[in-house]
Amino acid sequence: MASQISLELLPRARCFLDEPVQVKVTWLRSRQVVTMRARSTDERGVLFSSSAIYRADDRGEVDLNKQPSIGGSYVGVDPMGLLWSLRAEALHQYFQKEKALEPQVVTFSVHDEEEGRVLAETTSERLLLGDGVTRLPVIEGNINGVLFTPPGAGPFPAVLDLNSFPTEKRAALLANKGFVVLALCVFNVKPENTKEIHLDRFRDGIDFLQRQPKVGGNGVGVLSRSKASDIALSVAAFLPSVKACVWINGCSANTFFPLYYNKRQILSTRLFDNSKVIPTESGAFINKYAHTNPLAEENKGSLIPIEQAKAQFLFVASEDDMCCNSKAYVDEMVERLKRHGKNNFESVCYPRAGHVLNLPFSPSCPSSPHGICGYRAIWGGEPRAHAAAEVHLWKKIQEFFRAHLSCDDADESKQIG
Repeated sequence: MASQISLELLPRARCFLDEPVQVKVTWLRSRQVVTMRARSTDERGVLFSSSAIYRADDRGEVDLNKQPSIGGSYVGVDPMGLLWSLRAEALHQYFQKEKALEPQVVTFSVHDEEEGRVLAETTSERLLLGDGVTRLPVIEGNINGVLFTPPGAGPFPAVLDLNSFPTEKRAALLANKGFVVLALCVFNVKPENTKEIHLDRFRDGIDFLQRQPKVGGNGVGVLSRSKASDIALSVAAFLPSVKACVWINGCSANTFFPLYYNKRQILSTRLFDNSKVIPTESGAFINKYAHTNPLAEENKGSLIPIEQAKAQFLFVASEDDMCCNSKAYVDEMVERLKRHGKNNFESVCYPRAGHVLNLPFSPSCPSSPHGICGYRAIWGGEPRAHAAAEVHLWKKIQEFFRAHLSCDDADESKQIG
């Protein structure tokens, strides 16, 4: 009697969301052609799936770490291809996994290519919260966020994780790496009900972080993407307690809503030219060319004075960003800082990546509804290159914060008792 076909996830099926797994099938027939499938349901109940065709080796084994897919959602050798190529059946869908308490559940299966029947199946739980990491909802004054704290006495570096809309996943995973992280979003109410944004709320978030007993060092880091990135630049420019700022695919000027601090407007809004929004056959729109030049005379009141910041900057741009011209904004900021005699920056550019740089192995998102504009937007990116950029960037972010958020000079009062 033939041995039972085995589908394994190595080194373990239960792992963190940002960890790779080795997908391996054994006890197939020599050179048997099979289809590998993955499926996962997001927090809205939308099913995402992917598939790839493989030919077993002479021993009847398929190892995604070594063997190429010969067809399906991707081709070639890609150990995590079944994850980043997950797609919904309908167009313009974003895989929504924002809450930290529940893992992402992915079902892997192997199917006979000729008969289509399931030969083996297994499930992976991809965790956001590690053992001992605490999650604390924070509603205090202007603050409405979630605090994640690693286990142990500390002191730990602190990071303000700024997102346009509520999400916990990045903050939770950073806490697993030894950071105290407060997740805050730019929009506590719907953008259509927003008239202005106040920097005071983010100042209060930083003050709250620095009061935490496990936090060390004399400053905090800020992590951001998209609209939240111009807020992060303003936080770094106007608040001296920011020591390290990660800007991902945003603008060098204040966008969409005027920015206030201490009850007065400090930045106007860079203009957006709706006539230059480009429709596509899919029903989604390209925004890249509708963002007007932040250096133009009419936009000068929106340009963020990053040259006055004391923080170290990591500028990250995707060159295939179809939402905004991120690479041009990085070039402008770098040139401006150099002109002011500054060298407090580094930059990384990803040639074929799109706007939505997410956590490693996330389902790629070429288009989805734009949270501010209200219509479906094209984000850009070649899926495989985009996925590789996400893996590289996640490591880069951690290295950057560790380099510039040392706890060696932690406040003495936090080291006593």
